[in-house]
Amino acid sequence: MVCPDGVRLATRLWRPPMGEGPWPALLMRQPYGRAIASTVVYAHPRWYAAHGFLVAVQDVRGRGDSEGEFGGFPQEAADGRAAVRWLRTHPACNGRVGTYGFSYQGLSQLLIGVEGDGEGGDGEGGDGEAAALPDALAPAMCGLDERRHWAGEGGAHWWGLLIGWGLQLACEGCRRRGDRQGWLDIRRCLERGDGPREGLALLRRHDPHGMVSGWLGLDPAEPQGWRTYTPSAALLGRPLLLIGGWHDPHLRGVLDLWRRSRAAAGDPELLIGAWSHLDWRGGVDRRQLAFFRRHLGEAGAALESGSSSPVSLQCLTRGDWRSPAPTTLAVSPLAAPSWSLHSGGLAAVRSDEGELRPGALAGGGTVCLVHDPWRPVPGRGGHLGGEAGLAERGDLDGRTDVACFTSAPLAAELELLGEPRLLITVAAEPGGFDLCAALSVLGEGGAPVRQLSTGVRRQRAGERPAAAPLELRLQPLRATLAVGERLRLSLAGAAWPQIAVHSGQAVPPPGPSGPDHRVISLDLRLEGARLWLAPLIGAD
Repeated sequence: MVCPDGVRLATRLWRPPMGEGPWPALLMRQPYGRAIASTVVYAHPRWYAAHGFLVAVQDVRGRGDSEGEFGGFPQEAADGRAAVRWLRTHPACNGRVGTYGFSYQGLSQLLIGVEGDGEGGDGEGGDGEAAALPDALAPAMCGLDERRHWAGEGGAHWWGLLIGWGLQLACEGCRRRGDRQGWLDIRRCLERGDGPREGLALLRRHDPHGMVSGWLGLDPAEPQGWRTYTPSAALLGRPLLLIGGWHDPHLRGVLDLWRRSRAAAGDPELLIGAWSHLDWRGGVDRRQLAFFRRHLGEAGAALESGSSSPVSLQCLTRGDWRSPAPTTLAVSPLAAPSWSLHSGGLAAVRSDEGELRPGALAGGGTVCLVHDPWRPVPGRGGHLGGEAGLAERGDLDGRTDVACFTSAPLAAELELLGEPRLLITVAAEPGGFDLCAALSVLGEGGAPVRQLSTGVRRQRAGERPAAAPLELRLQPLRATLAVGERLRLSLAGAAWPQIAVHSGQAVPPPGPSGPDHRVISLDLRLEGARLWLAPLIGAD
């Protein structure tokens, strides 16, 4: 495919094995090599072709075998529009084009509706040609805000994830430049598991001007310098199948897209599974194929596609699916659960001493939590771990630098649906601290301890008065707890390497513990502390 500026983008086509065409087309644009075609989570393009679609997978500019220099997300607006126009007029296409893909390939679809370099835009896609917009889109696990949906949360960078992804992109740059040694150095670092400790130096050496390097130089607590992309209302109003995972870091981006689409008078479908970024447990291909058949007008018998409800949410603990009314997602249930926190001071010494009390019962007490940078509490599972997903964390809760607050055994089944939030007052040294939270379910007898959701809040020096409570947001979830099970909230001063270890200094150096890191004592003041569930769709 030749872009308007003459740059050629390598594109592979798969044609249906039956008939002469033309056919409706599906387009994926990605930076990892078109032969891979995101088969880590999707069926191979041949499967979609076998069901009547022309499938095009394209190397984006500066990646794979495409010409040009790779510039990350901002380049995809113009190139994406050119790709849709090109495919729509291809002799094998009947003029109907859908797009699909996850992560980078998810946002690359949405940027087709953004004018300019992504820092706002005129909201109309610039060229005003409907032919440049897909007829239906299935973006998965992505978002529009680089700061909040791609790089961090709670004022901290996603350390391990960003280093790993940045080095993957840097390897492709080394390959294209013929820098074999650079490629091998990065690969060996990742295979040794040394990326969180040594990866930043490699990233600065081999991709100093890359997108991830730029993000790591920005403050994730402040919007200055970050891009937020604004697709046109015309694109957001197109048929959308939005796919997310409870253990995926981009889930809030997917929920934000659903809200934006409905505000643009769209009627998006929302599908959230008990999935991580790279493990979809059987995938979404049948549901996705049915979506494109409905909206691209492909003839043929419908597949057994499961639920076609506008909203489909899978339970983390039981695996069943629920289809709540879309209008309820932004509303707190009338009987939304909440809890206070109580301890006699030993919640960090004994994992069974701290209490989560039902909201009507007062909590209180103070727990002193000491973060030692020599042995920071590990992050595990959740949405930011290398092995994301449900995790057993009984050993972590047994550490004396983790404070645990546990409910009484449940007398009735309890469904958790929404975004867990914690409000708590923390006093610490003036250099700042991290507060890392995990929400878990305990089986009868206290084992196993299955971690459901995690979150982080980074407190910077002078960010707020010492007596003011802070709010920490955990990953949204849907989970059902059975009679006799218990809910637990665990709090720590680190989640390494998911989050860089806080140094206790006003400007924390990024990365692992070093000789300048300080021990940080945190006083958790529990009077007035509250854990509750906010609506799944809410104000950011």
